Amino acid sequence: MKQKLKQIFSKVQVWILIFFVVLAIIAINPKPLASGVAIRGVEKDSPAYLAGIRIPDKIVPPTSREVIKEINQVKIENIQDYLNVISTLKPNMTALIVTNKGQYSVLVGDNNGSVYLGLRVYDAPKSNIQFGLDIVGGTRAILKPEKEVNDTDLDLVIENIKQRLNFYGLSDLSVRIARDLDGKEYIIVEIAGESEEIIRDLLTKQGNFVAKIGNKTVFVGGKKDITYVCRSPECSHAVDPTRGGCQRQGNQYVCAFSFSISLSPDAAKRQAEITKDLDVVYSAGSTEGYLNETLDLYLDGKLYDSLRISAGLKGRETTQILITGYGKGATYQEAVADSTKQMKSLQSILMSGSMPVKLDVVSVENISPKLGKEFISGAAIIGLFSMIAIVFILFVRYREPAVIMPMFLIMLSEVIILLGFAALTSWNLDSASIAGILVAVGTGVDDLIVIMDEIKKGYSSKFTNWKKILGRAFFIIFGSYFTTVAAMVPLVFAGAGLLKGFAIATITGVTIGVVITRPAFSKIAEILIKKEE
Repeated sequence: MKQKLKQIFSKVQVWILIFFVVLAIIAINPKPLASGVAIRGVEKDSPAYLAGIRIPDKIVPPTSREVIKEINQVKIENIQDYLNVISTLKPNMTALIVTNKGQYSVLVGDNNGSVYLGLRVYDAPKSNIQFGLDIVGGTRAILKPEKEVNDTDLDLVIENIKQRLNFYGLSDLSVRIARDLDGKEYIIVEIAGESEEIIRDLLTKQGNFVAKIGNKTVFVGGKKDITYVCRSPECSHAVDPTRGGCQRQGNQYVCAFSFSISLSPDAAKRQAEITKDLDVVYSAGSTEGYLNETLDLYLDGKLYDSLRISAGLKGRETTQILITGYGKGATYQEAVADSTKQMKSLQSILMSGSMPVKLDVVSVENISPKLGKEFISGAAIIGLFSMIAIVFILFVRYREPAVIMPMFLIMLSEVIILLGFAALTSWNLDSASIAGILVAVGTGVDDLIVIMDEIKKGYSSKFTNWKKILGRAFFIIFGSYFTTVAAMVPLVFAGAGLLKGFAIATITGVTIGVVITRPAFSKIAEILIKKEE
């Protein structure tokens, strides 16, 4: 047996397999004892953001994310610990947050009486394997351009959507183009841990924002005219007490919100030019004057709000503007929630500008993470028991104990390499992808049986031509490979790309098999089955 092991480790194919398994494990970077909560997102201008907490501008592996370890000297082991500590905080107090990358003094904000940090967190990841929404939960929306657009406009839509979502400080989001078999284009947006309201109310708006005085445009939404949009509690209020806060009107509540923005010098100059010839008027019994025209805010061609312009701004190049609006609801809580939503939506549109085309909602689904966790554990258990069952059946069939363990290790290494590839490419594994992995492993079992049958035939014959034997086996394997790939390619585009994960996982799995694991197993089996001479 010692001699056979030496022969096995002298084969190049075996060392190639070992190399890729080691590389995959490094890419996966398993950390089973990881504790704390990882920072998924930081809202811009929030207390955490102002304290210096950031999410990376580029995609980083999950295990490289910043992880909160302590808050006010209380250890954070999981999300429940984090929520327990947050519940003890009060607005305007200082929270000392210690992470694996530093410590921050965060002045706790006040969001309508609730503690506000501006952080989105989740349990610290235990590996670099990333899962799709149907596993971790979140929202998936399929959007379709109202009319046919060219590639340039489509890229602009994608960039605009990303800007709007990034305004919320989100890191776990995916925006991609998918095409069906008829060539129709769709935009698929996936956000981990968010509600469908953000997708439906924010992304579907064309967001053509224009501010006018009379018939003259002062500024439009987007970074060209608007250099800064405030979202911190100091200059952004979902319920603005100076404008009446929340009041009951008839059978509903109305809440006023406000936030400040900074204009570019060009926009400020346009405002000064437009207002220099306006008249100043005074309300009865008031000494405070206003210009005889209002600043009218239009969203998607409809009047959103009209703001009175102070007399002091006449002909003045000011870059500071206060934007106001209202939220409504049957109850006080509903009105506050609507005011907050309206304010955030308007803030994001002002920063990102308008869409070049209106988007229609094909579908929006809110996915719970509860079933996903059960699916993962169930799939792992079933997969392991399936491998054991397969190994037992192969043992009964071949009666070659020495080859059974290598067969099990080959199947396991195939899964490890595939998961390593997913971790290395930041590929989100959804339930369809996991099904594709199982299909790829099943195809691998078929190929291992073909190799075993051909090798045993070779040893039972009088004259052994190994080149011919393995050539015949791999002719069958490659025939099966190309058939599988040909069947999977149409699924990449079917259903607006929703089956893409299944197709890509299957294609990647069978490719890893024919290039790496099958050649290694053929050499191992050839040596182990060979009788000592």
